[in-house]
Amino acid sequence: MFTKESFTGLARQYMDMIFRIAFSCLKSREDADDVTQNTLLALYRTDKTFQSGEHLKAWLIRVTLNECKKILRSPWRRRGGIPLEQYDASLGFEDEQAWELYAAIMALDVKYRAVIVLYYYEGYSLAETAKLLGIPTATAGTRLARAREKLKNLLTEAE
Repeated sequence: MFTKESFTGLARQYMDMIFRIAFSCLKSREDADDVTQNTLLALYRTDKTFQSGEHLKAWLIRVTLNECKKILRSPWRRRGGIPLEQYDASLGFEDEQAWELYAAIMALDVKYRAVIVLYYYEGYSLAETAKLLGIPTATAGTRLARAREKLKNLLTEAE
């Protein structure tokens, strides 16, 4: 179990990462908030001993992805969410290119978005990404290659 102070520090450290991953999977701020809350609650309740900060981070990502899967499978799943353009102001992109890339990533299927976010934004290797997603490394590589190709097509169409 965590003390109040240690849990608060960990929550602050990992909250943004958890939200980013959840939002990239669910495309809904409300659902991403729910996943963030559930993931941090799972952390607070766990009696698991973590070997390192990386072990804790990997555990949090795995719990986040599992929470996202629960929501995606839910019969009560709300369709849609808010349009990305309305969410743009709170993201704080510095230039138009960054926004276009983000919009293109969000247009991908969830299996491609998850690989892109973990590999490029969270900095995991292909093997680590595969392990976090519970898929073979070759599958993660294929998804990453397909995601890149789809992004290339989406971005060249936008020009």
